[in-house]
Amino acid sequence: MAKKKKNISSKELAELVVKGMSEKKGLEVVKLNLSKISNAVCDYFIICHGTSNTHVEAIADSVIEEINKESGIKPTHREGFLKAEWILIDYFDVVVHIFQKANRDFYRLEDLWADAEIERVKDNIYDSEKC
Repeated sequence: MAKKKKNISSKELAELVVKGMSEKKGLEVVKLNLSKISNAVCDYFIICHGTSNTHVEAIADSVIEEINKESGIKPTHREGFLKAEWILIDYFDVVVHIFQKANRDFYRLEDLWADAEIERVKDNIYDSEKC
C-alpha cells in the first residue's frame, strides 16, 4: 500500500533530514537556514560527510528512508549515487549534500551563504551560530 504524503513544513523536513543523517552517524552535520534570504534557491541546505563511499551512500539512503517513512515524500531529484563522493538529494525547499571529507573541504558549501543562520549538530544538540 502506498503511503499518503503528509503536508509538512520545510523546517520539519529539515529535521527529518538531520535525523536520517544521525541514524547513520553522518559527520559534522550543518543546517543552513536560508529562508530569510530573498535570492536563496531553497529554505535549507543540510550538509554532512561520511568516511567512505559506502558510508556516504548509507547516509543518503537513511535520509531518503526516514523522510519517506515519516511523510511519504520522495525526493524531486537525486544524483551522485554512482561514485558516492558527493550525493545531492533535492526536496525542493530542502537540499541535502552528503560528501566524502576531501570533497566537502574542497567545495566548502557552508562558506557560500554568509547571511545564513547556521546550526551545527553535535550529538543531536544544536549550537546556533548566526553568521
